[in-house]
Amino acid sequence: MYINLRQVTSSEAPVKIYQSLDVSRVVKGRKDILAMGPLQVDLQAEAVGGDVVEVKGKLTAELDMTCSRCLKPLKQVVQAEFAESFKQGEAPETDMQTQDEDDDLQYVADDKVDLVPYVEETLLLHLPYAALCQESCKGLCPNCGADLNEQECGCNREVIDPRLAALGDFFKK
Repeated sequence: MYINLRQVTSSEAPVKIYQSLDVSRVVKGRKDILAMGPLQVDLQAEAVGGDVVEVKGKLTAELDMTCSRCLKPLKQVVQAEFAESFKQGEAPETDMQTQDEDDDLQYVADDKVDLVPYVEETLLLHLPYAALCQESCKGLCPNCGADLNEQECGCNREVIDPRLAALGDFFKK
């Protein structure tokens, strides 16, 4: 998925990019993501002055995941806003104060820019850290493994600090 910077800067109208990408390799190591549908990319590139091309839009993907508490399968839709600015050439040597102003500007050597790494990075930053089937999910019992959303198991789940466990025996006498 490439954009030509010179073509965008010379164009009067914004250049629209609609594409479906297979980015399943990006989430390959995640055990909680069972499957991932294609990433729907809806972007618009336009020149904003000074040979700077701004690419904005929306990314959407559907994930098949497991709940991090009860391990039930669930579907989750990830939507992310995409915004990057590109300029052809090398980054100028500047002091720290002006460098902060240009932090969002990506300098590229060629006319063509591959947007896939930028899109993948944005998607990774918007993936859920721990997916939940519902906000009030109680999870599984750590002793017997029963689903606490469906039934109470009756196990003693009281957590006692092992450093103070001996004091509990002291008061039983």
